[in-house]
Amino acid sequence: MFFKTIDFSKYSSIRIGQPTEVLMIEKDDKLPKERYLIGGANNLLISPTPPPLMMLSKDFAFIEQEGEMLIIGAAMPTGRIVSYARKNNIGGFEFCAKLPGTLGGMLAMNAGVKNYEVFDILQSIEIDGKWIPKEQIGHGYRYAHLGGVATAAKFKIKKGFDQTLLDELLSLRNNQPHDPSAGSAFKNPPNDHAGRLIEAVGLKGVKKGNMQWSDVHANFLVNLGGGTYEDAKTLLELAKEKVQAQYGIALKEEIRLL
Repeated sequence: MFFKTIDFSKYSSIRIGQPTEVLMIEKDDKLPKERYLIGGANNLLISPTPPPLMMLSKDFAFIEQEGEMLIIGAAMPTGRIVSYARKNNIGGFEFCAKLPGTLGGMLAMNAGVKNYEVFDILQSIEIDGKWIPKEQIGHGYRYAHLGGVATAAKFKIKKGFDQTLLDELLSLRNNQPHDPSAGSAFKNPPNDHAGRLIEAVGLKGVKKGNMQWSDVHANFLVNLGGGTYEDAKTLLELAKEKVQAQYGIALKEEIRLL
């Protein structure tokens, strides 16, 4: 293992943070218990005082075929997973296109698009060095209780890459804002949409400093340039307060604050 300084104002997708020492984990390293594991920092909001952080090194960025199983390292970028699936005519990974980040981040939050999510195609996850069947891992809409550090996952190979589905999903995600963001700020509550609620309470397009509830999609908190953690958190709290007061619905963050 080794330390690497990462400037989160450039590395994180929302472009908020500061240069921070991150412990890089290499193959066969013992995993520290006192550090928070991050991936591509695509759904993170980094505070001025984050907890001690660690990240999997490129040792964990691999794809291997083993019989009818596909084994993918947790540091593998989602874009490379989709490219591999297309090249080898493997189906089931189409929804990963344009989901930023790494497999590990997807596993940690059961990431997905529309009705597709990673636990649908998953067989098992290597957690703290042991392979755990997905049936033994608590999970649901945008959450997974891994109980440790995921370093790889196994998927049953399904032949037939669906280019039509890929094109449909890409067109859906092209309707999202292009300014830096951390993706969807809140999880959709049952039978409703967080974006609709935020817009309904009058917050669509509202700014605090250089942070804004996007005027393209209200559930995206965007950085207009030089936005701060404090301003982002203020807008998150404002949305929760207004939606709770007007609709009695408690919005839950999909974005993670560290």
